[in-house]
Amino acid sequence: MTDALALADDALIAAQRLAEWCSRGPELEEDIALANIALDQLGTARLLLTHAGQENGRTEDDLAFLRTDREFRNCLLVELPDGDFAVTMVKLLFLAAYQKPLYESLSEDGELGPIAAKAVKESTYHLDHAKLWTIRLGDGTEESHRRAQAAVDDLWPYTHELFEPPFDPLRTTWLETVQTTLEEATLTRPEDRWRPTGGRSGVHTEHLSLLLAEMQVLHRAHPGATW
Repeated sequence: MTDALALADDALIAAQRLAEWCSRGPELEEDIALANIALDQLGTARLLLTHAGQENGRTEDDLAFLRTDREFRNCLLVELPDGDFAVTMVKLLFLAAYQKPLYESLSEDGELGPIAAKAVKESTYHLDHAKLWTIRLGDGTEESHRRAQAAVDDLWPYTHELFEPPFDPLRTTWLETVQTTLEEATLTRPEDRWRPTGGRSGVHTEHLSLLLAEMQVLHRAHPGATW
């Protein structure tokens, strides 16, 4: 059974992280591109949160703004700080390479199918965008290569959590996509060793608490406010 709340939280927290690049992109075109990807993730999150809240009468706003960090079910990968631009692109590569086949597998689902079908188109663009930048950085200057490889090394352990049951069959497709991209980018795939986990059960890093404090402060300060 697919946990819609976990998928919603992945998209919501990814959107919040990407939104931090607004007005800070390395060039104007990329600034706009990252903002659009963030909006895509937010749109998917809203649909999934609405679906997830139907069983207990909670709205998308309730789920986004009135839960504590222990109630969030996102993977650890999306809550990690983006750091430099290489970290952002490698993280997006890992996430989009997972979300695309995931949404494809759910597109025929009776309940989540319409949401997934829309998200497939968006995640295809996200993946293409991340692949181009990863290759550009990895096969670029000595400095860009160093930063891209460091990002791959640091983020790789967190990718294992994406493929815990019931999503373990997706890893083969994900690995093929990522491995091909890393090779073209002249980057080295790390060995599979440390495998941090806990996000799906509500055990997160301190980074999520800080992110939620910023994301939720207005709603909590003015509960029920509308404009």
